[in-house]
Amino acid sequence: MAKRKTAYVCSECGADYPRWQGQCSGCKEWNTITEYVVSPAKASRAGHSGYAGQTTARIEKLNEIDLQALPRVSSGFKELDRVLGGGIVPGSAMLIGGSPGAGKSTLLLQVMCNMAARFNALYVTGEESLQQVAMRASRLNLPDDKLMMLAETNVETICQLALEQAPKIMVIDSIQVMHVADVQSAPGSVSQVRESAAYLTRFAKQHHIAMFIVGHVTKDGNLAGPKVLEHCIDCSMMLEGESDGRFRTLRSHKNRFGAVNELGVFGMTERGLKEVNNPSAIFLSRGEDPAPGSSVMVIWEGTRPLLVEIQALVDYSQMANPRRIAVGLDQNRLAMLLAVLHRHGNVQMNDQDVFVNVVGGVKVSETGADLALLLAMVSSFRNRILPRELIVFGEVGLAGEIRPVPNGTERIAEAAKHGFKRAIVPKGNAPKAPLAGIEIVPVSQLSQALDALE
Repeated sequence: MAKRKTAYVCSECGADYPRWQGQCSGCKEWNTITEYVVSPAKASRAGHSGYAGQTTARIEKLNEIDLQALPRVSSGFKELDRVLGGGIVPGSAMLIGGSPGAGKSTLLLQVMCNMAARFNALYVTGEESLQQVAMRASRLNLPDDKLMMLAETNVETICQLALEQAPKIMVIDSIQVMHVADVQSAPGSVSQVRESAAYLTRFAKQHHIAMFIVGHVTKDGNLAGPKVLEHCIDCSMMLEGESDGRFRTLRSHKNRFGAVNELGVFGMTERGLKEVNNPSAIFLSRGEDPAPGSSVMVIWEGTRPLLVEIQALVDYSQMANPRRIAVGLDQNRLAMLLAVLHRHGNVQMNDQDVFVNVVGGVKVSETGADLALLLAMVSSFRNRILPRELIVFGEVGLAGEIRPVPNGTERIAEAAKHGFKRAIVPKGNAPKAPLAGIEIVPVSQLSQALDALE
């Protein structure tokens, strides 16, 4: 009997080690290294030729490569097509993750039922029975006479049956329950997820099949499994939103065929997920009575501007260490901006609790929200209401300067389209020609922005 070969792989970054150790030398994480059973040499080499879709490997000059654009296929959802970069590319492997109840299976079932009328489509379920999927399709009133279904978890069997039907698009739900026969570990382990994803990706590229792969998330909200899972696929997306909330946001974190950080917005209804064509109107659904601590900012998501409302509540703290809580924003950046406000704006909040929130569940990661956040906190601290027709954006530096942000003119035009009359923007983003219907207030220092509120 041949001796079993093992390796040790980090579940976070995919680094290999000859023996177990407590901390990964690559990503510095603790207790992430697990045992990985190495497949026999002949099994590991089988079918590895033509990984990128070519049957034979050959060397070509860069200027001789065919630059013909890859044909894209519409999914039937404009928001999903936007996140994918304009549509589904044949032969691409797309990973979609999200917390339980976010709507991953519902969205993909809607897409597959609609696309099955135009192409051969195969939906592979490993977590639910065929009856459960059929009941969901019936509840959502989806066309179910064209979509092919398969309940299987063995990757080799799935690919063999798929060759007989020759689908143009496939869904694997989910990668955590799939397994390869040559790997001895249990489904969901690092080795099984790693080999299953590589096998399916290779199969999709060799046969020009567009493949959606569903992935689970950890308690921290990251995709479960080894980091190599995100490296081998072409597009990685996250479907976010509370299970009891009305809206879901689909964001791309990696896309070889389009823009990164593109955002799609969906509404959860009794009939499944519905597209939201004008997300700014939803996130700006403010109350009729204006209140202090509310400001509107323009963020840039992928290829389009998005108007969101940011709220701040500043109140006297009864604790020795005042609280700093941010929802939808970076909490460390909130602490930094409070220090800038004290040093360069002469506004001290050392004895105040500060709570900030982005309305609608949007997560803002760009620095263009700095100025809007500061003005919202000053508005709550001084109990002064900001004008409803005011729009604000800009990055705030540690020296109190207001730095320009990308796509400033497009942000101002989007605000004017929604009826805003006044904009406090960085001096570098002020348009050279005046825009109709909106007053531009360019500022270069934090003190100028605070004076503009007087």
